[in-house]
Amino acid sequence: METNKPETTVKRIGGYLHRVVPVVDSAGKILNYALSPLMVEFRLRDLMQIIVGASILAVPVAFTEETWNLGAQLPLANVLWLSALSAIFIALFVYYNFYRFTFKGHIFQYVKRIVAIYFFSLLVVGLILTIIQKCPWGTDNLLAMKRMLIVAFPASMSAAISDTLK
Repeated sequence: METNKPETTVKRIGGYLHRVVPVVDSAGKILNYALSPLMVEFRLRDLMQIIVGASILAVPVAFTEETWNLGAQLPLANVLWLSALSAIFIALFVYYNFYRFTFKGHIFQYVKRIVAIYFFSLLVVGLILTIIQKCPWGTDNLLAMKRMLIVAFPASMSAAISDTLK
């Protein structure tokens, strides 16, 4: 005997997407509905959370002499590997926290969120390092980029975590 379970639907409530899950009793009668936000759309609020989140770890890490020295000493290949690892961590974290059950219809939003997290983390880091004069733009662009990529590793992680706050 096959029972007809009510289907979970997606509805826009107050301008935001929500998953509407029917709560049923043992007989299959709908008692109520549970709403859970479906955080697959990338909005201005998310961008602000990313910028603030990136700043949380960018500030303390960017102000350490160890980071500046690491940028000068590490080969570019190692820094690029660190950057790739950062992107992979962000992609996995975003997938499992936002898109695991709704990936199929939101691939563009998924990619946009990953790119935004990493790009704006780099922007925050670059701004901070430039202000404290540890990004020698014009004289040693490679060193400036290496320092940015190194500091962006923890900054992008904190940006991704702060993006989950709703």
